[in-house]
Amino acid sequence: MGTYYIPRNYKGETRILYIFSVKSLITTLIGAAIGLLFYFPLRIVGLNTAGIVILAIWALIGYGVGALKIPTIVGIPVTKKIGGEPLSEIIIRYFKFKKSRKIYTYVNTKEENK
Repeated sequence: MGTYYIPRNYKGETRILYIFSVKSLITTLIGAAIGLLFYFPLRIVGLNTAGIVILAIWALIGYGVGALKIPTIVGIPVTKKIGGEPLSEIIIRYFKFKKSRKIYTYVNTKEENK
């Protein structure tokens, strides 16, 4: 038997600079833009280092929102429902719920292979 090449499954996500997907790059830039709002006033006051730290923290928060997925942890009941979903989708769904106070989720209750 020979060896066969099996391609990786990227699920349609394009990678930029190896760690960034398109969504995580955009959310990182949005976080950095929020950090810039804190950086410029702190730079005027003379606190460049504090401004850069705050800018980096906001950029990391933006990256986390765009790249992280919620793990399924058996001991925590909330993660059983949302485990495996991206954090950005959960945040978007939360704001939609707050706007209309209605949320519709559909779960497949049939077990295919019993």
